[in-house]
Amino acid sequence: GKMGKSLKNSVSPDEMAENFGADTLRVYEMSMGPLDQSRPWATKDVVGAHRFLQRLWRVVVNEETGEVHVSEDAPEGDVAKALARAVAGVREDYAELRDNTAIAKLIEFTNTLTKAFGSGGAPREAAEALVLMVAPVAPHVAEELWSRLGHEVSLAHGPFPTADESLLVDDTVEYPIQVKGKVRSRITVAAAASPADI
Repeated sequence: GKMGKSLKNSVSPDEMAENFGADTLRVYEMSMGPLDQSRPWATKDVVGAHRFLQRLWRVVVNEETGEVHVSEDAPEGDVAKALARAVAGVREDYAELRDNTAIAKLIEFTNTLTKAFGSGGAPREAAEALVLMVAPVAPHVAEELWSRLGHEVSLAHGPFPTADESLLVDDTVEYPIQVKGKVRSRITVAAAASPADI
């Protein structure tokens, strides 16, 4: 049903911020869909935004000790490619005011770091880029993480990360092999391969 003051079924933003935090409320509202369209409110879905911010926190801070646990190693392989794709995609989404798709890309990149490094050791470059990209939608958490990463100046004055263009191009392409309309196998070939070689 509809929500409204006259129906006495509205949800107070103050109550939501008290229960989940202002950043969770901001992330949830911005991830619901395009800003120019009306969207149904579902209080139970706020938990998803809260979990995302918790995973973001764990990428940078060890929950048990409270210490920052990032490595000084440079991102490599799939993580470097995921970082470049996230930076390029989020930059474009913010420029076009597509906060919902930017948040989806941030969640995806956070999940990539969590899977790759588990309980800690994500590269500082990747963690700092993630914190800078999250700042427009979750400024309080981002500012705290930025400070814990050793920066004395607010991230509001920091530059937005830039993507390494060379990592945005795929080296390989995966082709499905179909027989009688059913996928039987998949092959991975170089992106520059000729049709004859494929």
